Amino acid sequence: MAMNETLHPFQRLQQELAILIAETPAGERLLSEPELANKLGVSRATLREAMRTFEGQGLIRRRQGVGTFVVGHSQVLDSGLEVLESIESMAGRIGLDVSMGTLRIQQFAAEKAHAKLFQLPVSAEMVTVSRVILAESRPVAFLVDELPAEVLTNEELQNGFTGSVLDLLLSRGDLQLAASVAAIQAVAASSEIARAMQIQRGDVLLMMSSKLYDAGERVIDISTSYFLPGYFRFHVVRRVEGTKS
Repeated sequence: MAMNETLHPFQRLQQELAILIAETPAGERLLSEPELANKLGVSRATLREAMRTFEGQGLIRRRQGVGTFVVGHSQVLDSGLEVLESIESMAGRIGLDVSMGTLRIQQFAAEKAHAKLFQLPVSAEMVTVSRVILAESRPVAFLVDELPAEVLTNEELQNGFTGSVLDLLLSRGDLQLAASVAAIQAVAASSEIARAMQIQRGDVLLMMSSKLYDAGERVIDISTSYFLPGYFRFHVVRRVEGTKS
């Protein structure tokens, strides 16, 4: 019996797609969804579900109203969760070209929850910095930071900002940044984030939520980062219980 005859139909579909993608040169467009679904004998909904796996791996790129394209195998940005560093720093280690795409800066007045968290008066001026990060000219991350306007001014964001709030704060040297507490989980892309990252709504992303503290244990920055899984690998070094530090 052939090996693929023992596979679940969805696994067989993924195997057939993997072969098709591997045989298609980088930059070329695959058949349209109706044509591909008909060729593989599945519904368009089932095809889309299977395609999400390959998009998350960075092997294909789907553009709404344009088509699905095969992309070259990209380098993976690898980082330990015990170390706080920017995407630019991770990319620099492997020689990967990254840049900032769309940038959006919004001012708002701190409500009670923000005022308490940042130890500010209610209605203190805050700033939200949202931007897309590109690797090899494709969106791979969507980053959102919320900070007091006294910590990061609009002038700094308008002049020479390349995408990393962390690197900007570190370069100034006037803040004693001490620690970051982060949580990471898989989420479905919202319509807004899907548009920004040029993926489909509902595609799976890695979401990291972090709070950055200074030496006085004051929250300096709240960040929410959305990563395309195929371009990022996070790991953590864990001590074995019972061993000496």
